[in-house]
Amino acid sequence: MRWLEVEIGKVAEVASGFGFPREYQGVTGEELPFFKVGDMNLHGNERCMTNVINTISATTLRKIKAKIFPKGTIVFPKIGAAIATNKKRMLIQPSVVDNNVMGFIPTPHIDEWYLFYWMQQFDLRSVTNIGPVPSMRKTEVERVLIPLPPLSEQRRIVQILDQADALRKKRAEADAKSNHIIPALFYKMFGDPFANPKRLPVKEVGDLLVLLRNGTTAVQNQDGRGYPVTRIETISNGVINAKRVRFVELSDEELRKWKIEPGDILFSHINSEAHIGKTAIYMGRPTPLIHGMNLLLMRPNTERVLPEYLYALLNMGSVRGSYRQRCKRAVNQASLNQKDISALPVAVPSLERQKEFCCLVNGLLTQIERQKATTTQIDLLFEIFMHRAFTGELTAKWCEAHMKELLSEMEAQSKVLSVSSEQ
Repeated sequence: MRWLEVEIGKVAEVASGFGFPREYQGVTGEELPFFKVGDMNLHGNERCMTNVINTISATTLRKIKAKIFPKGTIVFPKIGAAIATNKKRMLIQPSVVDNNVMGFIPTPHIDEWYLFYWMQQFDLRSVTNIGPVPSMRKTEVERVLIPLPPLSEQRRIVQILDQADALRKKRAEADAKSNHIIPALFYKMFGDPFANPKRLPVKEVGDLLVLLRNGTTAVQNQDGRGYPVTRIETISNGVINAKRVRFVELSDEELRKWKIEPGDILFSHINSEAHIGKTAIYMGRPTPLIHGMNLLLMRPNTERVLPEYLYALLNMGSVRGSYRQRCKRAVNQASLNQKDISALPVAVPSLERQKEFCCLVNGLLTQIERQKATTTQIDLLFEIFMHRAFTGELTAKWCEAHMKELLSEMEAQSKVLSVSSEQ
């Protein structure tokens, strides 16, 4: 039995958000959440938009001539570099969104969570107009085709994917707990690096490095040609995710120039503000690994600072917060220049004291790397589930047991949507 394939515009209203004048921002306690595109990055908003910074009243809504998006709308970035992040989120209450956001408002013909899961494997860049500022056109988005099984099968797919996703959530919760261990150990041994309760010597970050540079601008590919290269997606929980590298073809001379060494630290300095200061330490895997653009490489001067100490220092909340305050901001993006990164003063203990700390951290980093490998495997299995879900393989046996009802549903469905059904 073959599913219908319909244009999204037939099963969901495609709508854009509204301008949010600055004078109305920063208000809390009103009846309606107003989500900006950057709010998708807030902790807790990884799946559903639950955390709110801005709210507006019904009176303000009328003043700015905005529209309420209903509960169950799937929202995503529609302009700028944020499109490439491929973030999709569900609204769990009536909300308003800014004009950098587009939303799918499901009709009764499609289950909202079926549409949400399908969106997770849909690449927004496939409907993006490339230019100085990438953007999407509503008319082009409406023509995107989506497989549409009967509603009862949609709900069965959602049920299975919900169960699989629950396992991913438990794994992510375990990973998050692991991420708190190193900062807690740092505080216990050294205190806050700015308050400096141990009265340690203070050095600027730049004085602790022998190299601070951006990476190669060589064209990256996903075909496995050449050498693995870093990008922002390769940084995960402080370690390199080897499954998310791309590749570059380099000469021997270029390889020597851009090759990363064990102990090097990768630092995100151009991204959404929430990801500024995202850091990972290279532990030698995969090898070789090439330093790509948009991640700064920090090579510690080991006569002054050990890599594990510097990595932990850069990941402290107060340090990341200080760097965010120094950012230059543009549309949906923040950036730090090398001068501001280098000039940050931080507390640095003796090498002997650092060694005590690093002995403990090395074991933790190894454990985190192993956990990340497990998480990557779980994510891969979930991607396989997603592929099977939208090709009909996941529910094939269930369909056999409910064939008569499904055929009846499909016939009614095709009549309502005016789409021919091939069985």
